[in-house]
Amino acid sequence: MATLVRIRGSSPRQPGARLCVTRSGQMAGSVSGGCVENDVFEQAVQVLDGGEPVLASYGIDDELSLEVGLSCGGAIDVLIEPFAASEAWQAVEAAVGDEKPAALATAIGPGPLAGRKLAVLDSGETVGSIDAAVDGELADEARRILLSQTSTRVLTVPWNGQEVGVFIEAFAPPQRLFIVGATHTAMSLCRMAKELGFHVVLIDPRQPFVTAERFPEADELRCGWPGEVLDENTLDAYSYVVTLSHDPKFDIPTLTTALRCEARYIGAMGSRKTHERRKRQLRETGFSDEEIARICAPIGLDIGGRSPEEIAVAILAEMLAVRYGKIGVAPGDGNPASDGGA
Repeated sequence: MATLVRIRGSSPRQPGARLCVTRSGQMAGSVSGGCVENDVFEQAVQVLDGGEPVLASYGIDDELSLEVGLSCGGAIDVLIEPFAASEAWQAVEAAVGDEKPAALATAIGPGPLAGRKLAVLDSGETVGSIDAAVDGELADEARRILLSQTSTRVLTVPWNGQEVGVFIEAFAPPQRLFIVGATHTAMSLCRMAKELGFHVVLIDPRQPFVTAERFPEADELRCGWPGEVLDENTLDAYSYVVTLSHDPKFDIPTLTTALRCEARYIGAMGSRKTHERRKRQLRETGFSDEEIARICAPIGLDIGGRSPEEIAVAILAEMLAVRYGKIGVAPGDGNPASDGGA
């Protein structure tokens, strides 16, 4: 198993990308999009023969050089190791299967610790060990990564008079998208969000609209009022909440519940005038202007879209921008297309 653990400059793939290789020549995955895979395969075969992990580094591809490199101008480090379903790996695999957060720390060397693994679970439990002298520090850092929802980090720790690099990778639960209002825009948003890996829950009390025929990609169809379906235990920091109804009977209960939770994104369709009415109602409920500012409204990035499909693209773009920290949770003017809507 080859894992991209560090990049410097540009790279086609991000840390955590993997390429799996068998001795018979089967391959799955990629660490560079094709630039260095041939060399990684050759080194992987040697690792299978020797049994020891190797940290391979690849730099800029120089047309005048015979060395393998990247054409994008960056440099990467790839850990190539014999795969073993260690206790730490199995613990992370089980957590991912149960949709619970977990982190995996892997020593990348140099030195005899290379390849050793430590799993850190959401419960606080640790499984496996890199070395007793560094496990505590690594576990603390892994927990910080999980809380910050950062994907990966390389940490250098002192060990026996030398420094050892450790690749820490966080495995977050699936991002969950709660869509309130079974509208035309919701149909497009559901389909596109599913393609991006979201677990999609569609909520609407109107039975004729909440059907598998209209929403075949939805993971869950909930026929009920949002105030009854959503609760503070349902929404967490991995949750995204979107209300598309234009109806205060839907919007206010949805926003009230979402604002009381750590939802990563809260978006509401409707014009600025509509949102001003919502804000007055939410203030009467007891929310401050600072809390209400978490709501993205009008919803979506201003890309000029008008059709339900284009509005869905704008909403997803805003969700991703919030997810990756490109914009805050109150990103300004929003999308004028929300003034009409589905």
